[in-house]
Amino acid sequence: MKKNLMLVLVFCLLAPCLMAQGTPKWVSKKKAAVFSIITYDKNEKMLNSGNGFFVSEDGVALSDYSLFKGASKAVIINDRGEKMPVEKILGADDLYDVVKFQVGITTKHVPALTLATTPATVGSTVLILPYSTQKSIACAMGKVKSETKIDGKYSYFTLDMGLKDKMVSCPLMNIDGEVLGLVQKSAGVDSATICYAVDVNFAMSKKITALSFNDAVLKGIGIKKELPDTEEQALVYLFMASSQVSVVDYNNLLNDFIQEYPKSSEGYIRRAGYYIAQSKGDESILGKADNDLKTALNVAQNKDDAEYNVAKLIYQYQLGTPQKTYKDWTLDNALEHARKAYEINPVPAYEQLEGDISFAQKKYMEAYTFYDKVNHSNLASSATFFSAAKTKQMLKADNKEVIALMDSCIAYCKQPITSVSAPYLLERALVYMQADSARAAMLDYDAYYKAVNGDVNDLFYYYREQSDNKCHQYQRALDDIAKAVELNPKSVIYRAEQAVVNLHVGRYENAIRILNDAIVIDPTYSEAYRLRGICQLQLKSKTDACESFHKAKELGDTNVDSLIEKYCK
Repeated sequence: MKKNLMLVLVFCLLAPCLMAQGTPKWVSKKKAAVFSIITYDKNEKMLNSGNGFFVSEDGVALSDYSLFKGASKAVIINDRGEKMPVEKILGADDLYDVVKFQVGITTKHVPALTLATTPATVGSTVLILPYSTQKSIACAMGKVKSETKIDGKYSYFTLDMGLKDKMVSCPLMNIDGEVLGLVQKSAGVDSATICYAVDVNFAMSKKITALSFNDAVLKGIGIKKELPDTEEQALVYLFMASSQVSVVDYNNLLNDFIQEYPKSSEGYIRRAGYYIAQSKGDESILGKADNDLKTALNVAQNKDDAEYNVAKLIYQYQLGTPQKTYKDWTLDNALEHARKAYEINPVPAYEQLEGDISFAQKKYMEAYTFYDKVNHSNLASSATFFSAAKTKQMLKADNKEVIALMDSCIAYCKQPITSVSAPYLLERALVYMQADSARAAMLDYDAYYKAVNGDVNDLFYYYREQSDNKCHQYQRALDDIAKAVELNPKSVIYRAEQAVVNLHVGRYENAIRILNDAIVIDPTYSEAYRLRGICQLQLKSKTDACESFHKAKELGDTNVDSLIEKYCK
């Protein structure tokens, strides 16, 4: 028994030497690709430490996701003790605990491992290449115990070998010196004899896409993310980020996009729009926007699209009514760019913009001409017919013409009408009221109420009450104006309207009470005194009525003059 124990002890003492003797010659060179990682939180406090390795000479590397979760900064330390920052995250997966990232390398290239061309087979010899700053070439060696598939094409290995903590996220190598996988944490009582590794190709397949911006896994890392690898997807990514990140972070994303796609006019257009929005009239910032617009026109492959976008940005800048116009950023200039776009490619969208600019210039006849062309094209929509209707209104056209255009506007809406297009119903209702078509207006108000599921404000009830009143729907009118007052009890205009409806139905005492409440809210509201006087006349209180009329006169109500002349002489 003692003899056997002695043999075991001797073997244990000789094991490192035997391993070193059996270690492939390539280990001393390949181990330079393995490094240590330290991650930090947003307060620069150390978060985690672990390992990783380079898979390309330009600094692309792999490690475990859990090491980076919650991190706002990370640095790697190579085998020579040199520190390099992690610049951006290239992809991640929390289920299999992998992350791909870009290191800001300090040399032209770094030592990198070669990806295995074929997966390891069960029973084949594999090695774990640990991180070390020493010259030691010691590494763990074992066999592949079993292999399962991830997504039907990537391998997940069970290894017949123990795992030390410092080997987690180190590379699993085949006997030829190619990397097979990323060694992972062992869970359970078998960790002394069994460990696991995920296919390196699975980790390499992780990437940023257009939809990655809302990916909770990637959001779990505070380090900058790479833009998607196609311009189209990168633009979608920018769009999604624009409303969800700070202005500083969005500007950084725009700069990254331009650096990645310097020949894309869209990047310069979007950054110019960002500068304009942030400028607050600062000419130095507007100058940056101007340079970006010029660059966009120079690099654009689709010149018409660039001209159109430049026109639109200048037009929108002018809609903001700047106190001082920057250089030549006038509506005339915007129109010139829109016309150039149309000359290059005569599409209706460019005519629509020409119409919008002409409308802003108050050239309503020209604007209507453009809108009418669009409405006879495949771009016709609710919005284009609405633009034409508003232009006709500005031209003082007959209400019938405006209503016809609004009818077309609503006909183009998706049916049944939802809250998105419901405002068009309100607009047509207003035109109907101007055309003395109160019943049609009332029906539009009802349709609007249904489209928005009753989510309306006091102003809606006030407007619908007027159509109710003209249709002699007095109970509806009373209910609607009461609701308006309930939602906005401080409005003396609503209370005056409520008094008028009560007056129409002979509820004079109620009307006087309502008007007295209005006078308490605003003692200078002359109309309340005039209406109260009319109610008092109906109740045969001529003296009180004349007192109310004179008070209204004192407060500047000229409408009361005829009443005083008739009843108070």
